[in-house]
Amino acid sequence: MSSPQRLIYGPSAIATPANAITVLRICFAPVFVVLLVSSPTSIVPFWLWAGLALSDSADGYIARRQGVTRSGAFLDPLADKILVFAAFGALFILHRVDGLPILIMGLREIVVSVYRTQVLASGKSLPARIPGKLKMLVQIVVIGLALIPYIGEHDRPAINFLAWIAVALALVSAVQYFFDSKSIKA
Repeated sequence: MSSPQRLIYGPSAIATPANAITVLRICFAPVFVVLLVSSPTSIVPFWLWAGLALSDSADGYIARRQGVTRSGAFLDPLADKILVFAAFGALFILHRVDGLPILIMGLREIVVSVYRTQVLASGKSLPARIPGKLKMLVQIVVIGLALIPYIGEHDRPAINFLAWIAVALALVSAVQYFFDSKSIKA
């Protein structure tokens, strides 16, 4: 039988390994964009994207083992949004994905972020649920496919189809946040 897990960091901790990974992910967003825009036919942006996507799992794994913090709960989704929309912006500039699904997902992120902040300020918590996690997964896949040089350059309809699936999941998860907040007691 294993011994109970001992958390290293409390909820108010800021300087944690998980948060360090998250901050590094944010710092790599402009590096990723510059690399992609300057070398759009290279496979290197794809591998950097894959590493950044895996690092999201790594910081979550470390945080669950060492202690989830309020700063991490704020920074991790922020890093996700910065990376996803930096990538989508660069891919839009390169004509690999349409602007309308990006715009809708971006507006959804703003609305949900403002709403979640208000809910959190009232003492409630709105953890991510399955549709939101699926939305993020589909966004990562869409971006990853668009970064593969041949696919990204020649299969825009398939990439946009998947982007619209991400939009649908984004809207479903936004509605779910609204209903969840109504049923949670402070």
